[in-house]
Amino acid sequence: MRRRILVSTLLVVAITVTVLGGPLAITTWRLVEDFTHAELAGRLRQVVNTLDAQAQSDHAVNLEAVAIAVPPGGSLVVRTPRGVSAIGDTTDHTQVAETLPFGLNGSAVLSEPAAEMRSRQLQATALVLSAVLLSVAVGAVVATLTARRLADPLQQVAGRAARLGAGDFRPAPHRHGIPELDRVADVLDSSAVALAELVQRERDLVGDVSHQLRSRLTALQLRLDELSSHPDPDVSVEGAAALEQAERLSEVLDELLSSARAARAASASPLELDGELAAVRDEWQGPVTAEGRTLRVRSAEGLVARATSARLREALGVLVDNALRHGAGTITLTGRHSDKDTIVVEVSDNGDGVPSELAPHVFDRGVSGAASTGVGLALARALVEADGGRLELARTRPAVFAVFLPVPRTDQVVAAPRPLPATGPR
Repeated sequence: MRRRILVSTLLVVAITVTVLGGPLAITTWRLVEDFTHAELAGRLRQVVNTLDAQAQSDHAVNLEAVAIAVPPGGSLVVRTPRGVSAIGDTTDHTQVAETLPFGLNGSAVLSEPAAEMRSRQLQATALVLSAVLLSVAVGAVVATLTARRLADPLQQVAGRAARLGAGDFRPAPHRHGIPELDRVADVLDSSAVALAELVQRERDLVGDVSHQLRSRLTALQLRLDELSSHPDPDVSVEGAAALEQAERLSEVLDELLSSARAARAASASPLELDGELAAVRDEWQGPVTAEGRTLRVRSAEGLVARATSARLREALGVLVDNALRHGAGTITLTGRHSDKDTIVVEVSDNGDGVPSELAPHVFDRGVSGAASTGVGLALARALVEADGGRLELARTRPAVFAVFLPVPRTDQVVAAPRPLPATGPR
């Protein structure tokens, strides 16, 4: 993108310079020649006016009085019926000359070396070409800056769209100062909010439906279990058959829910938690330090969780930002095993925590205890749940948010070769 913008801009500059620079150089060359002839003609008129009194004399014209008007290396020749008077170098036939009538049937010719005029022409043309080259250089600089100003925001918008497609619904507050691109960024943010709400409603619906179906199936299985032990053999057989069908329906429901969770987390892969927490620390170290606070990471060695790197970093970034805005003291990221199948990452601080009346609704969209949008925590939960994890408020005072991530199965982990420790000379 940047290269295409740069090449197209430079091509326009080159065409403009070619179309205008050549004619301008030719015009300058001829203009200097015209100025030279005009200057000679002006001097010659002054000479003729000065010598006009001698035009009627019976003697040859005396040119000493007008010698100062002759250009260096040039000549002045005055022809009258009584003879020819000359001053200067009259042997150079390549001189530039101007002629005016003098007296009756006479003429005056003032010349200067052509080399002088050529020198002025070359200087003026060189100045024009220098201006052309300067315009090309300025055009290249402008093209580079324009390409960078357009290409970088376009790449950022494209990246934002790609993250949105990957399930990152967090708004991007940065704008580029280009109205059209800022409009696209606004639309992407609006789409992110709408998609997050849609996905959350879908998950809530699936959760509610599955809960209701499980409850009804459990009650149905209990009733059918009683019928399967009825003293009437026919009723007992039918009850056992119905109970078997209900159990199969429950298994199908479990498989559908498991497939839905696996589809949502299709982009998740095994991640080493140490590297992810270190990346979050590096990203937020500057803003946290600027507020006079400390960010610490504590993690057990060898923790591997199944998640999407971008989603996990965004979700943890939201929690760190929340602790930075609403908490106090040191912000700590702690990674540990919750059980053999789950890893938990806790984000905590030493602030006043979450008010009791706000705690049940802290992940609801639009709910906030301060002057914020109330969107961040809802999006963080959506990001975590998209990878099959869950986000909870583990403790209210001081606030501790816990991200629970599944541990990948053995067949999902591809062991990467680790470099051998470096050994020096013994």
